[in-house]
Amino acid sequence: MDSEKFDLPVGYQQRPILRQRGTERQMTTDKVAEETPVALVFNGISHAVMMATPLDLEELAIGFALTEGIVQSKSEIYDIAVHPFPASAEVELTIAQSAFIKLKERRRSLSGRTGCGVCGIESLALLDLEPEPMQITALPELLSPVIARAVNELSQNQFLMSETGGVHAAAWCDFDGTVLKVFEDVGRHNGLDKLIGHLVMKQQDLRAGFVFMSSRASYELVRKTARLGIPMLATISAPTCLAIDIANKAGLKLVSFCRQNGFVEYTNFSTP
Repeated sequence: MDSEKFDLPVGYQQRPILRQRGTERQMTTDKVAEETPVALVFNGISHAVMMATPLDLEELAIGFALTEGIVQSKSEIYDIAVHPFPASAEVELTIAQSAFIKLKERRRSLSGRTGCGVCGIESLALLDLEPEPMQITALPELLSPVIARAVNELSQNQFLMSETGGVHAAAWCDFDGTVLKVFEDVGRHNGLDKLIGHLVMKQQDLRAGFVFMSSRASYELVRKTARLGIPMLATISAPTCLAIDIANKAGLKLVSFCRQNGFVEYTNFSTP
């Protein structure tokens, strides 16, 4: 790649459009979310190319390394460098040799998908369908006002979504439903990786809150959340059957169809 460095963008670009409403047509411009190939390079070898919003790439790389089990803790990441280019970006990570040896044993190619969580794996055995149960103490009772607060505050903290209408959000909430941090990305898995990367960088207690996603609840989101020991995942849209099954096995509380007037619990039900 060219050694010249460029500033990271703001996550969107202005593009010309022709807008039609009823019988009226207007030439104008619109803000469109950026989707950029981001190469994750471990110890000099490119492991994955994610199609992502080119923001918060250090958090993305750290979160990806942890949620994919490439490293077991941040202490196994010795160095990280982000290299933005005009139409792409590269993140170089130096990881512990023991982690790198394991990585080479299960090399994957993730090229070409938008935040795809499992594309390109070499065998079904690598899907991790039998997660270890998490050791979690009893969660606080989940009440409607908690989810209502999270729903309301998430909508107020989605900058890219309000500008473009084209990204997902991943939020960290306390058990009162207060939104403490939000990351956005064109890929829901990328958004979650960015959030988890940030939380780990800040040494946040991952059992002291829950993840709230603006997307559906897929297997990959459940797997990533459970792998880090986070006790609860809440989503705006529906879960899949596999997401529910994996959440049950891991002991993760899964809550979906979150609205200001209610929600649906799929695992670890609260006492009626």
